[in-house]
Amino acid sequence: MYPTLYDLFLDLFGISLPFLKIVQTFGFCVAMAFLGAAWTLTIEMKRKEKLGVMGEIQIQKYWKGRPFPASEYISSVAIGLVMGYKFVPMLTQFNEVAKNPQDYFLSLEGSVLGAVIGALLAGALKYWEDKQQRLSVPEQVEETIYPHQHIGTITIIAAIAGILGAKLFHNLENLDEFMADPLDAIISFSGLSFYGGLIIGCYFVIRYARKNKIKLLSISDANAPGLILAYGIGRIGCQLSGDGDWGIPNDNPKPDWLSWAPDWLWAYNYPNNVLHLDLKKDFASMGLESITGFAYPTPIYEILMSFLIFGILWGIRKKITTPGMMFSIYLILIAIERLIIETIRINTTYNIFGHKITQAQLLSVILIAIGSFGIWYLRKNPKKLAEL
Repeated sequence: MYPTLYDLFLDLFGISLPFLKIVQTFGFCVAMAFLGAAWTLTIEMKRKEKLGVMGEIQIQKYWKGRPFPASEYISSVAIGLVMGYKFVPMLTQFNEVAKNPQDYFLSLEGSVLGAVIGALLAGALKYWEDKQQRLSVPEQVEETIYPHQHIGTITIIAAIAGILGAKLFHNLENLDEFMADPLDAIISFSGLSFYGGLIIGCYFVIRYARKNKIKLLSISDANAPGLILAYGIGRIGCQLSGDGDWGIPNDNPKPDWLSWAPDWLWAYNYPNNVLHLDLKKDFASMGLESITGFAYPTPIYEILMSFLIFGILWGIRKKITTPGMMFSIYLILIAIERLIIETIRINTTYNIFGHKITQAQLLSVILIAIGSFGIWYLRKNPKKLAEL
């Protein structure tokens, strides 16, 4: 496994790039996931804008050539201060920082001299930028804002709210782990609930869309392919880093129908995983029997299913014209995917009506119901919600 990109490049290509020791593989894949979602969202929003179904084109007035307000200087200096405080020690004490970069960035450790230099440089650059844009006589100008120009802000909102929601739902599902070490449970990159990220992220994106007069059903449809693409890319990070998202013990021999595939596609023990766990001992601590210490590599299966769902949604997106229909289909497909994978994953179960089910299974059933109702309602009333 490759906890950092340094480990990955060294093992796969034999290239030693020490500066990559501070870049966690899972965190990098999460960043790529959001970029992938933003890319597909841009394509879809531009396409829907041409069809006139994306929302209102806004006219924004602002003064060109006025001096920057004090708030811009303050924010720039603050950013420069923090960056200097944290990044200067990375140059002078790199090996120490690289041992645990996550703890370092979240600690109070840093360089006062670096903070002063960073603040001065940031303030000077902002002053130079200010002087460059000033006019002797400021003028009021109008700027046309198209819906797709909000994608940068939407991506940032989705990233922050999505990660917070993913951590919240995961910690609610694993209260024992949270109570044992609350700080690590909050700041760790491992332990993210997809449904938590989806629900909380969608909520804040919807609020932003309503504020900027972007049609909710249209942006939901435009987001659908990118959301599942991002999920698949994120699962690549889970597999490469070994973040604990593996399945139940799998001591069974590889079946004949899978003889063509490498052994790791059937069962894997995740050596050198980012959590530093021995799977056999970890299974035993949970009361699970394992002779070999191998597990179902569920991230691989989710990667394959996610990319398949993305291909389906991307292929039908131009054929579906009823707002909300694409997102309803997306909800059903991701719920089916999760129901399938939950059968071989380790998760906390709840006793509901005499049946043991996981949080993800319960939410999957709810999403299938919502998606099915959405398809039925939209087929019966194709134009009733078009302006939402």
